[in-house]
Amino acid sequence: MSMAKKRKDTSDAVEIIHRRYYAGKPKRLAELEEVRANSEVARKIQSLRTNAGLSQRDLAKLVGITASVICRLEDADYDGHSLAMLRRIAAALAKRVEIRFVSVPRTAQQADGAAQR
Repeated sequence: MSMAKKRKDTSDAVEIIHRRYYAGKPKRLAELEEVRANSEVARKIQSLRTNAGLSQRDLAKLVGITASVICRLEDADYDGHSLAMLRRIAAALAKRVEIRFVSVPRTAQQADGAAQR
């Protein structure tokens, strides 16, 4: 194996999967980030609901939607969360929605792409 291709051996499954399927693949990384965000929203809705002691049906009544919509919103694979619906759910639970933008490390490839725009 040449020096350029030499890498540290690992038995960490997450690291192996990252190297094989995501490293150097910006499109795949963007898709992964979207899946993570959808999953986080779903978990947050479920957590808020259960901490309030509500069933999906109870929350649905408070929001003015059906329980099947709450079920869908709590599904980690669902990608149709809207800010308007999140605000309705938050209001029903006496909460408010906050949106944050956080810094992420820039790779050389991202910097090159930004410079070309």
